[in-house]
Amino acid sequence: MARNSFQDPSGPSQRQLRVGELIRRRLSEILTRGEIHDPDLNRLYITVGEVRVSPDLRIATVYAMPLGGGKEDEMFELLKRNKGELRRMVSKDLKLKNSPELRFRVDDTFDRLEESRRLFSDETVRRDIESE
Repeated sequence: MARNSFQDPSGPSQRQLRVGELIRRRLSEILTRGEIHDPDLNRLYITVGEVRVSPDLRIATVYAMPLGGGKEDEMFELLKRNKGELRRMVSKDLKLKNSPELRFRVDDTFDRLEESRRLFSDETVRRDIESE
């Protein structure tokens, strides 16, 4: 049975983490500086929260969110439309054998953080934590 390469129980390697962070930084720079030749994409403020790279470094999953929330559908459509140019610009600065394919996903980190805050502010949960 085939295993998903992202479900390695030992977690990502140091190389995967390093390459993912390099891609995240470069993508953030590109999007912040408006280096893409698409005015629709350049007018959006996009936060790149994390980039996870497959063990063979061929696929980079980019977790992004428009600043301030909302407009997620528009953001993903624009990112998909400019995927080739983004990939070319990112790989130009990285010294890798292959240019990783970019896949975009919604970054729900902030939603999970807000849910955690809500749970910890609940009186019942707070009482349980303090009683320990």
